[in-house]
Amino acid sequence: MAERETDFSDLERRLGVSRRTFLKFCTGVAASLGLPSGAAMAMAKAVADPKKRPPVIWLHGQECTGPSESLLRSEQPSLEHLILDLISLDYHQTLDAGAGHQVEQTKKRVMAENRGKYLLVIEGAIPVKENGNFCKIAGETMLHLTHEAAEHAAAIVAFGSCASWGGVQSAAPNPTGAQGAPQVLKGKTVVTIPGCPPNPANFIGTVLYFVTYGKLPPIDDKGRPKWAYGRLIHENCYRRPHFDAGRFATEFGDEGHRKGWCLYKLGCKGPETYNNCPSLEYNNVGGGVWPIGVGHPCFGCSEGGVGFEKPMFALSDVLTHTPPNMFPEIADRGEAGGVGAGAAALAGAAVGAALGATAMAARKVDEKDREQG
Repeated sequence: MAERETDFSDLERRLGVSRRTFLKFCTGVAASLGLPSGAAMAMAKAVADPKKRPPVIWLHGQECTGPSESLLRSEQPSLEHLILDLISLDYHQTLDAGAGHQVEQTKKRVMAENRGKYLLVIEGAIPVKENGNFCKIAGETMLHLTHEAAEHAAAIVAFGSCASWGGVQSAAPNPTGAQGAPQVLKGKTVVTIPGCPPNPANFIGTVLYFVTYGKLPPIDDKGRPKWAYGRLIHENCYRRPHFDAGRFATEFGDEGHRKGWCLYKLGCKGPETYNNCPSLEYNNVGGGVWPIGVGHPCFGCSEGGVGFEKPMFALSDVLTHTPPNMFPEIADRGEAGGVGAGAAALAGAAVGAALGATAMAARKVDEKDREQG
């Protein structure tokens, strides 16, 4: 019997977009997740089915609300579409219309009625010293509330660097004993979406995967979705050819900085930070709206042990290859005795592509060995 075609007319009215536009969006998300083309239709059908919307409990610990602020400015989809069409946001301490005992009772009721079905989102670090008394909500410690909400959650997502590994609150001397959700919820799978703030697309893509398949996407050893955090920023950075050719800015405003050369010598942490910032950027506008795109070194905010711990201008640990100490002289117009800027950039791009291909091949061999072992 042929499968009945899904009616998207109600969804079109709610979203205010055409079926074609909506399917294009789902196709883009599926491609970002590395899923086959058929996954786009599966996502569209899941969103069209109101029964698929998971209840969401959203907790806030020690943080600046940056992750929620970034989500508020999301346009693909917008926040209202996320809340009204993808999830049922039943508790969020910043966005709740109500307050006080009524809101807290609603949270407990939703958790009790949806055991094993609700999605728990944690934003902010969780202090553990002094029994967690450094952060309280409605008379309860964040430490207690996290364990309580995690007990019967279908899935747990740590949104932002603070929730993922402690963030700036956990930097030495860490007087409150701030930790990330994975460190507090030992023995439970916590999907981490680090960043300060994280790109809302990484959260939305993860939630869409959950809504579609009822499970979370493949994650790495730090709990990060592989589709978003599978490659170093350095591998995708459009300044990479300058790195390979030895063209570095050494001071803000110098010639190299004005020409868009590599920011490695200014302390860029892209060579040791995993994230998809170069490809997604921010604010849905393109044009280089992210730290490196506007001429500032990467902070390494999404990488535990790097962001907020390493000095801003300290050289990063290059996880691919370190630039040699001596480079051929690079002349602007390729004068005798020097290498032309264009030729250097092309050569750098070729080296970068070769290194990237080698790294991917090595990774596949390593994964195959683990499967056979």
